[in-house]
Amino acid sequence: MTTLTRPEPDGTGTGAPAGQAAGARADAERPPRLRRELRALHALVHRDLLRLACQRTPTALMLLHPVLYLFILGGGLATLIPTASLGVGYRTYLFPGMLMMTVQTPAIMVGIRLITDRQSGYLRELLMAPVGRATLLLGGCAGGTLVATVQGAVLLGLAGAVGLPYDPVLFALLLGGMVLASFTITALSLALAVGLSRPETFHTLLGLVMMPLLFLSGGFFPLASLPGWAQPLAAANPLAYGVDVLRRSIALRAPGQTAAGGVEWAGRQPPLFLEAGLLLTAGVLALLWATRRFSRPE
Repeated sequence: MTTLTRPEPDGTGTGAPAGQAAGARADAERPPRLRRELRALHALVHRDLLRLACQRTPTALMLLHPVLYLFILGGGLATLIPTASLGVGYRTYLFPGMLMMTVQTPAIMVGIRLITDRQSGYLRELLMAPVGRATLLLGGCAGGTLVATVQGAVLLGLAGAVGLPYDPVLFALLLGGMVLASFTITALSLALAVGLSRPETFHTLLGLVMMPLLFLSGGFFPLASLPGWAQPLAAANPLAYGVDVLRRSIALRAPGQTAAGGVEWAGRQPPLFLEAGLLLTAGVLALLWATRRFSRPE
């Protein structure tokens, strides 16, 4: 005779087997997907902030580089370049370019870390986390943007030394411009690094690309003084729009510090908000392209 056994109650009142009840409880205890993604973003940004706090000497050296440019190069050329040709003193003219140089270095380091993390195996461990690959890349971009902006904000303390007022609204505008520039440079760095496997190749490409972009940004001299063949290159340079946004932000709050024009289209300067929008668009497109490449299985 076959003995029939009744399933033990699982406490849910439905009479479901214990295995199904355990699975339901596990699903209930598992955090929602959005919460997991946000936790991963927070962890990656927190890691970059911890690295910034612990690596004080490299951070100080990175900040020293634009400061030397500002006071040594700026001080030497200020006596040679007349104020009338720039609209402002040369140090004041150089200041937005030095802000761009300050945020450029930590933003580029994000791409280098992506390659070194892939080589060391740390990236493979990150990919085992129950989050999307796009979240990992977005977290690296957010952390790099924040670190670069923080370092640029330190340089704002030298505003008085170049003849700018300590105006909270001015600082807020400059911070906003640095966030845009940091985001775009970080996204471009990730877009360049996501398809590379050797940091040496990345450094070589940076040497070929970043310095010309910096000199074509208008940070050191007016773009109008460039030869005709270089004008289209400057108009397509994202860094030129970043420097222009910073310089025109200064002009909004300090009318007496209006420098010579930057990027021009057909002899006219585009509106400030259009330049900021183009800078943001370039960063978003670069990040989307990098995310698409990074989402492919290795």
